Amino acid sequence: MILMAKLQPLIIIGSALMGILIGKLNPNAAPFAGSLIEVFLMLLLFFVFLGVDIRGIRKSFTNIRFSLAALTINFIWTPVFAFILGRLFMAGRIDMQTGFIMLMVTPCTDWYLIFTGIAGGNVSLGSSLLPLNLILQITLLPVYLLLFMGDAISFSAGTMLTSILLVLVIPLVSANIVKLVVGRLPIQEKFEKAISAWSDGIQLIFLCLAVAAMFTSQGKLILENPGLFAGIFPPLIIFFVVIFILALFTGRLLKLSFQDIIPLIFTSSARNSPVSLAIAAISFPDRPVISLVLVIGPLIELPVLAVDAWILKSRFNRREMVTNKSENN
Repeated sequence: MILMAKLQPLIIIGSALMGILIGKLNPNAAPFAGSLIEVFLMLLLFFVFLGVDIRGIRKSFTNIRFSLAALTINFIWTPVFAFILGRLFMAGRIDMQTGFIMLMVTPCTDWYLIFTGIAGGNVSLGSSLLPLNLILQITLLPVYLLLFMGDAISFSAGTMLTSILLVLVIPLVSANIVKLVVGRLPIQEKFEKAISAWSDGIQLIFLCLAVAAMFTSQGKLILENPGLFAGIFPPLIIFFVVIFILALFTGRLLKLSFQDIIPLIFTSSARNSPVSLAIAAISFPDRPVISLVLVIGPLIELPVLAVDAWILKSRFNRREMVTNKSENN
């Protein structure tokens, strides 16, 4: 498991490349792979929620400093910053800007919990943002598109609501039913130890399967438009670097614990690209570049998040070693 964690960025990149290769060799696999994305995400989140204490989620709502910091970064700073980056790097390319805005203003409602858990962060605290992120992104996405891209851009928020609820509610309810049933059996202690020992590895497996399915389903578009990757790469990298530093220093300024800073970093960084892609495909069927930007986004985002998780986990482990050494002395 330790080796797998260290190789995590390479494993995820390899999964993306494998997905593109499968899509290239067998174009008929794309529709089937696309139907598996949400399934793998739901299975992945099932194991995430197995390790989350619902009581902890309720308590997380009392952490006003964390919630206000996350919401301010996600719904005030990020939209404005994304608009500026779009204008600087995609001037005159309205479809690319639209896709970029859609990607940036929809904070993730699944990936960030996975990377928070892998990095050793406070998953319960991060989970407390799920309903807030859901409601605000549904409410504000049309506002951002109208504000930044003009009144010619329109779409239905119903697709976003349906997709997010499907991906989140089923794993959450299923995981808590399992915990409720196991809690009444004599195997509860063994079950909890097994989840603690194997959950990270299982999560990484389903994460890689979801990534492979995503790029199998959309790999043809990427291969046919290689120039778009070069166009979106610089602003995305700038965004991830700036947001990592901003969230880290914001957490320190607010005197959050390091475990609480980790979900702040990931909820500020991770974007809701699968849902945005579904909305774009339905709302803008005659403007494929918008969808293509949302396909390329995760190809850059996921390895970056994996690297962030590796950096944060390594730092967390070093802090734990220093703390244990001090206590022993």
